Amino acid sequence: MTEVLAVAVITVLAVIAPGADFAMVVRNSYLHGRRTGLLGALGVAAGVLVHVTYTMLGVGLLIASSAFLFTVVKLVGAAYLVYIGVRTFRTRSEVTVDLEHSTELSPLAALRTGFLTNVLNPKTTLFVVSTFAQVVRPGTPVLQQVGYGLFMSLAHLLWFGVVAVFFSHDRMRTLMLRGQRILNKVIGSVLAGLGVSLAFAPSH
Repeated sequence: MTEVLAVAVITVLAVIAPGADFAMVVRNSYLHGRRTGLLGALGVAAGVLVHVTYTMLGVGLLIASSAFLFTVVKLVGAAYLVYIGVRTFRTRSEVTVDLEHSTELSPLAALRTGFLTNVLNPKTTLFVVSTFAQVVRPGTPVLQQVGYGLFMSLAHLLWFGVVAVFFSHDRMRTLMLRGQRILNKVIGSVLAGLGVSLAFAPSH
């Protein structure tokens, strides 16, 4: 599996698996309309870039300083992919969104809510670190790594933009949640399989 394909598959699956970002965008879109939801999606995408920045610096230092430590991080990252895959597969209940308490959000507040929801989410930290630990090699150019990070951010923006558009219309809410359980099974199986295969892939 090439680096680019691995990044693309892991990112897309991780993005569409419902979580804190999903619940936040759904809530804001449902309560405050499309613009608020889209600004939240933009905030999420900006938050991803923060994770990517410190991850690139950290993974780069590991590669340069200790092959052993980098291998350990790589294996831990692969184990995490398997873990979230199994957890996602076993999820039975749908993501719930509290729609009872709402306050008006300014454009800046909507952007800030999306940004903080993502930046303060430890699952996003583990996702980005795990992905980079699996696909980045000693010879991977910095610009290519930057490309990976921009792709992750763009994938979040596009997906949550779609979520915002869908959930700004009441009728689409039920439709989108209806297939969530089946989606969890598929996403979970693929993520766990990727984690196992990447753990045994050569590092060079």
